[in-house]
Amino acid sequence: METLTEINWILACYTDDVPENGGACIKHGDEQIAIYNFTRRQEWYATQNLCPHKQQMALSRGMIGSAGEHCEPKVACPFHKKTFSLLTGECLSDDDNCQIKTYPIKVDAGKVFIGIAC
Repeated sequence: METLTEINWILACYTDDVPENGGACIKHGDEQIAIYNFTRRQEWYATQNLCPHKQQMALSRGMIGSAGEHCEPKVACPFHKKTFSLLTGECLSDDDNCQIKTYPIKVDAGKVFIGIAC
């Protein structure tokens, strides 16, 4: 049975707040959320900012790129180089069972919105 989750879209920032081909971080409640402006792909992504490897709030400062034959978008932790899929949150760099949370994101009229499950 499929569970339907209602999404609350919050205004996270403006497009000018996030560097091209880079990331920025916002705080929503107790969570830090990393937002990525992947200009080379003309795509936006959002994940948790906490790297699960060493429990550091750092992913928004990580390097973004593409991995594998399907050019999956990824982010690498700036400290330990663990890489995570920006689509699924899966760890791509080794057999670790760690995963990061991803968020739906949309951009409209220069504003960046993140979908938070209600």
